[in-house]
Amino acid sequence: MSHYRLLSAACLFVASIAHAETYTVQSPNARVQVAVTNDAKGLNYTLTLDGNKIISDSALGLIINDLPLGNNELDFVGKTQDKIKDSFDLVAGRSKKVFDHYNTITLKFAGKDERKLNVNIVVRAYDEGVALRYLLPEQSGLKNFTIQNELTRFGFAGDYTCFGLNLGKFANSHEGEFDPIKASAIREHNLYDNPLVCKTGIGQTTFALAESDVRDYPGSWFTGRGDGGLGVDVRLTPRFDSRADGLEKAAVRATMTVAGVKSPWRVIMLGDTPGALTASSLIATLGEPTKIKNTGWIKPGKTAWDWWNDNQVVLENTNVKPGMNTETYKAYIDFAATLGLEYILIDAGWHEGAAWTNTPGSDVLKPIAAMDLPEILRYAKSKNVGVWVWLQWKQLDWQMEDALSTYEKWGIKGIKVDFMDRSDQEIVDYYHKLLATTAKYHIMVDLHGAYPPNGLVRTYPHYLTQEGVMGAEYNKWSARVTATHNVTLPFTRMILGPIDYTPGGFRHATAEEFPDLRRNTLPYVKTTRGQALAMFVVYDSPLQMLADSPITYSKTDGKWPQPQSEWEEGLEFIKDVPVSWDETKILQGDIGEYIVSARRKGKDWYIGAMTNESSRAITIPLSFLDKGNYSAQVWEDGKTISTLNKSEATQNNKQTITLKLAPSGGAVVVFKKK
Repeated sequence: MSHYRLLSAACLFVASIAHAETYTVQSPNARVQVAVTNDAKGLNYTLTLDGNKIISDSALGLIINDLPLGNNELDFVGKTQDKIKDSFDLVAGRSKKVFDHYNTITLKFAGKDERKLNVNIVVRAYDEGVALRYLLPEQSGLKNFTIQNELTRFGFAGDYTCFGLNLGKFANSHEGEFDPIKASAIREHNLYDNPLVCKTGIGQTTFALAESDVRDYPGSWFTGRGDGGLGVDVRLTPRFDSRADGLEKAAVRATMTVAGVKSPWRVIMLGDTPGALTASSLIATLGEPTKIKNTGWIKPGKTAWDWWNDNQVVLENTNVKPGMNTETYKAYIDFAATLGLEYILIDAGWHEGAAWTNTPGSDVLKPIAAMDLPEILRYAKSKNVGVWVWLQWKQLDWQMEDALSTYEKWGIKGIKVDFMDRSDQEIVDYYHKLLATTAKYHIMVDLHGAYPPNGLVRTYPHYLTQEGVMGAEYNKWSARVTATHNVTLPFTRMILGPIDYTPGGFRHATAEEFPDLRRNTLPYVKTTRGQALAMFVVYDSPLQMLADSPITYSKTDGKWPQPQSEWEEGLEFIKDVPVSWDETKILQGDIGEYIVSARRKGKDWYIGAMTNESSRAITIPLSFLDKGNYSAQVWEDGKTISTLNKSEATQNNKQTITLKLAPSGGAVVVFKKK
C-alpha cells in the first residue's frame, strides 16, 4: 500500500500540468466542510471545522484484485447531492429519538487504466461528524473479485494527542487500555482498534475515527503512515481463509450485485468537547435501518449474573454446593425477584460439552445432569424473572436454527454468545447470520469476545449489549482495571455503542490492599461504592449486569429474599436505576480524568459522576432540568471506600449541586419532579 502512494507522489513531480477538480459538502450548520479533490495524485480529501483544518490532504481508494484504484487521476463521471432531515427511534440505548440530519454528495468516477473500473465516493456531512464510503456500482469489469485493502488515509493537520487501543494483532477479544499517544509516535507496525480518539489542541475540540454499517466486509484498524507523516491509514482484517504462505491476503471476497458492492462508512466523529462524542449517536445513525417491525419482545433490563462471583450463593436444606446446578440458579432467581431484576444469566458450563474453544461433541440443547433447566425456567417464570444462557459461538453455529427455535419454545429470553475473537469478513457474516436468526425466534443477544460496535444496534435492536471492552472481569486476575481506565472508557470505547463492562462489584479495596486481596471467587474492585453506583448511570448497556454475589449484596447472611434493611448500601439505587434512556447529556469531564453524565427517563433525571485516582468537588449547574422543583436524592462516597453518604434536598434549574468524590470514587443523584 505504501508502494502505491510513493508511486502516486512521483507522478505528481513529473506532471507538467496538474488539473485538479474539487467538490465540497458542508454540514447543516455549515461548521463542517469536506472537500474531495481529483488530481494527478488521485482521489484525496480534507476536513475543516470552523475553518480550521482537522484532516489534511488524505488519500482515498481501494486495492482491487491486487491493483490500486484511486491513486491516479480518474475521469469524473457525475455527481448527485441531497439534504436529509429525518429521525428515528432506538428501541434501547442512550437516547430514544435520534435525529438524522445531513448533507450528502455522491461523486462518480471511472478509472483511466485498461480496467476502466467505476467507483463512487459517498460523503455525508453531519453537524457532529463526517462519514464517507466507497460504492462499486454494477459493471462488467467486476464479477467475482477481491479487495486487499483500502487506500483510505486520515492525515492529521497537527501532532494531536490521541487515545487508542493498540492491540498489535488481528485475532483478539478487543479488550485493553486506551493509552494516550502523540500522533507522531503512531507507527506503521501498530494496529489500533476502533475508535482512535484525538484532541486537536483547538479549544477542547476532539474527534474520533471509527466505522459503521459493516456487512460483507471485514472490520478495520488504524496503522501509522509508512511515509512517517502525521495521521493513520486504514488496514483491513485479512480473511480467515487467506493463504497461510502470505501470497494471497484478500480482506474481501465479493460478488457483484445489481445494488453494487459497498464499503462500510469511514467515520470522523467531531465534538467541541470530548463529552460531545460520548453523547453522540452518530455510529448508530449510520447503521442500516432495522427491518424488524415488531419489537415488543425486546425488553432491556438488569440481570443477576453468576460467573464474576464464581456462582457464590447461600443454599439451605441441601447437601448440594453452590455451582452449576438447579439449586444455585433458584437462589439467583430469588435474589433477582426480590430486587425486581428482569433476568438471570446462566453462564458457561450449563450444557453438555460446553467449551471456550471450537470443541466438537457439544450439544447446546442438552443440559448437564445437575441442571434441571425445565425446572429452572418454570421457577423463574413463577417469579417473573427471565433467563439468559451462555453459548460458545461455533458450538451454537453447529446447531443454530434448531437451538434458537427450541429456546423460543422453552421460554429463554436471550443468549450471551462468546469467543468470536475475530473481525474478518467471515465472522462479520456470522454476526449478521446470528442476529437475523435470533430476531426470527425473538431471542435477545449479548456478544462477548466481540469486535467494537459499528451500528448494529440500529439494524438489530435486540442486540442489547456487547463486550469488546476491558471490564470488571479483569479484577479477578490483574490490577489493570483502574479508576483512570474507568473514566477513559466513556470517551473512547463507549462512543461507539454499549459496553458490557459488568459493573456492580461491592467488595472494595484500596490500590495498596488490592494485591493481597485479588482473587477469582468473590473478587474485589479498586474503586469506591460511589463509583460502583455511578457506573449504572455513566455506562451504556441496555442489558446491565449485577456482577457480584447475592451474598455480597447482603449485610447479613446472604439469604434471599430479605428485607431492604438487610441490603448493602446503595443496592436500593441499583434496583431502581433504568438501563435505557430517553436523553443523554455529558455535563462535564475529560478523558482519563472524570465524567459527569446526565440521563433522562420520562420526567426523571439521573446524574452519574466518576473520577480517577484524584478526589474532586464538582459543582454542576442544573440548567438541564425543566422548570419547577425536583426532589434530589444523593449518594456520595462515605468515610470509607465501602460506605456512602446519602442525602436529600429540593432543587430547581436555577441552582447548582456540588458532589464530593473520593479518590477512585463517584456519586449519583436522582431528580424527581415534584
